[in-house]
Amino acid sequence: MSRRIVRTAFALLALSEIAAGSGGRDRVEGSEIGGARQGTANRVEGWPQWRGTTRDGSASFAAPASWPETLTLKWKVEVGTGYAAPITAGDRVYAFSRQGEDEVMRALDAATGKIVWETKYNATYKPNAAATRTHGTGPKSTPTFADGCLFTLGMSGIVSAFDAASGKLLWQKPAGPVEPLYHTAMSPLVDRGLMILHVGGHGNGALTAFDPQTGDVKWSWNGDGPSYGSPIAVDLGGTRQIVTMTQENLVGVSAATGELLWRRPYTVRATRNAVTPIVHNLPSPAGSGAASGIVIVSGLGMPITGFRVANKGGQWSSEDVWVNNDAGMDMSTGVVVGNSLYGFSHRNSGQYFAIDANTGETQWLSEPRQAENAAVVRAGNLWFALDTLGELKVIRANPKQFDIVTRYDVADSPTWAQPVLSGQRVIIKDLSSVALWTLN
Repeated sequence: MSRRIVRTAFALLALSEIAAGSGGRDRVEGSEIGGARQGTANRVEGWPQWRGTTRDGSASFAAPASWPETLTLKWKVEVGTGYAAPITAGDRVYAFSRQGEDEVMRALDAATGKIVWETKYNATYKPNAAATRTHGTGPKSTPTFADGCLFTLGMSGIVSAFDAASGKLLWQKPAGPVEPLYHTAMSPLVDRGLMILHVGGHGNGALTAFDPQTGDVKWSWNGDGPSYGSPIAVDLGGTRQIVTMTQENLVGVSAATGELLWRRPYTVRATRNAVTPIVHNLPSPAGSGAASGIVIVSGLGMPITGFRVANKGGQWSSEDVWVNNDAGMDMSTGVVVGNSLYGFSHRNSGQYFAIDANTGETQWLSEPRQAENAAVVRAGNLWFALDTLGELKVIRANPKQFDIVTRYDVADSPTWAQPVLSGQRVIIKDLSSVALWTLN
């Protein structure tokens, strides 16, 4: 309890200090911003977007034969505030953050942490105290790397595209006249030549597909305002579709045209749908080879629900497969390993859980009062939970019990951003810095 109080006090103090900006060019161990060596020796396996390559929280991570007592800190770089998780591509780590009145996109050399380039733009806005008093002024949207470009959604709704090699701003869309209640948190999705975001604000938004190269709008659906969760692209009912939470619904639209296919009303307390939908694929009966996907969602004060989407003669419908009332997900999205959903529930002052992803049956619940929140990812038969106190738990995917392998302290300030796993490296964004830790 004392550790939580100290870190909370530190966070509130540091947020006010960091918001004023760095007052100069960032340095790593005294080095000026400059070029970094391009090569394969320093290459990091890709984590190019929110929840990784396949947007399901899975990582390419080499678990050691035996876990070290502590991780080794290779470098740590001050980048500014925000909950945007870092991403990786090639030998670069990319970070999106805020310094003063600017939002800043940076490329870091993965081996050294040296800044390769940085591009900033003014992003002055009027903060909503309900969103920023304890959680800062953002940004909270994780950038996306695709086809040599980076895409970001700023805290007030500014949409930007950058050249990943040079940092050149390729195009930018200004924030709209209306923002979401708590500003933005959705992370861009790139699928089949389209960059997809739900832009706009409370009661007035549009799920929009942009041309990644030009920013031209290819399609939009304006049936609801945006949520704080992120969209996924998935094949359901024989159709490629974008599935996402919106302000008051869960929807599936055609990935090609934006046509609304189906909608499920979904309203949570405080109007803050924040979960990224999860799809658990089951083999279809009789060995037909087709997949039968269960879409899993939850929200503040809501159960965890698994449902199926069907297309019968052009009529789309959705039907619950199971409902679990023992746990819920709010600002944390779980991961499926095998046939179990593992994650962090906001109930009981923070509680880890395992649920049978086929039936919804509760397999276990941890002791309560674990943390305020935890970001969850997976690799092989392990899953990892980074809580808001800077502790990274390594947990065996065990449907019978909460099976902690080991745990590491990886930050001295609050950690709300998702951890990034790559090879035997762990990349952490805390209150104002990005750090790279290794197992060796």
